[in-house]
Amino acid sequence: KKKNSSQIRSELKNSDLKSLSSETQNPFTSSSPKDKEMEETAHPYVPRDLKLPGYVPMTMSMSTILTVYLGASLFVVTLVWFLFGRKKPQLDKLLMCWWAFTGLTHMILEGYFVFAPEFFKDNTSCFLAEVWKEYSKGDSRYVGRDSAVIAVEGITAVIEGPACLLAVYAIAKGKSYSYVLQLAISLGQLYGCLVYFITAILEGDNFATNSFYYYSYYVGANCWWVLIPFLISYRCWIKICASAANNVETTTKTKKKTR
Repeated sequence: KKKNSSQIRSELKNSDLKSLSSETQNPFTSSSPKDKEMEETAHPYVPRDLKLPGYVPMTMSMSTILTVYLGASLFVVTLVWFLFGRKKPQLDKLLMCWWAFTGLTHMILEGYFVFAPEFFKDNTSCFLAEVWKEYSKGDSRYVGRDSAVIAVEGITAVIEGPACLLAVYAIAKGKSYSYVLQLAISLGQLYGCLVYFITAILEGDNFATNSFYYYSYYVGANCWWVLIPFLISYRCWIKICASAANNVETTTKTKKKTR
């Protein structure tokens, strides 16, 4: 049967009302794909198209994070200086403080980064998570879980961290392997920094929110792990070479006496 014109107009009107209703239904809960994409990228890091689903904004300020970190570091250095290095020369005490500080930094701070891949989702105000959320403003490869960064930090946390604490013990007890151990750790730190900086350059070196975070975090916070290990490596090399030369000289004199 053919529909008359009034029925057709009625059906068209009803269909228009249904389509209008579906378009306007739940305007506060429905979201377009573009809105969802904006939600996923609502973070302070660059590049802006970096996907961080579930990102939770920071709850601690930069000043709070720095105060806690520097305070804890000062406590460790003071403890080592007065408790473990009382009878040691000043340079040895400084080295012990450095190795204790850098060893705990590697194991605790960097270890957390390696074994907590979703720290950016933390909503408990965990201090370590807040540290990496803040530091990622200077290098977003951390929050983005860059494979090169994870590899470098993993080796640093698992191998170099405990080795640094062993260096504290070796200096305190005057162990014969002290200089060799310090040289090995320092070369490892220098190599890690080279990989860290070179991979950033090869990937475009565009991971900082602005120049302040670039120079204060990416450059400033890492330059100490270039300068100090270089100086320690040089000193240890001189000591090892001098010791080897003395051994050769002693052996030569002993052979002459036995002839």
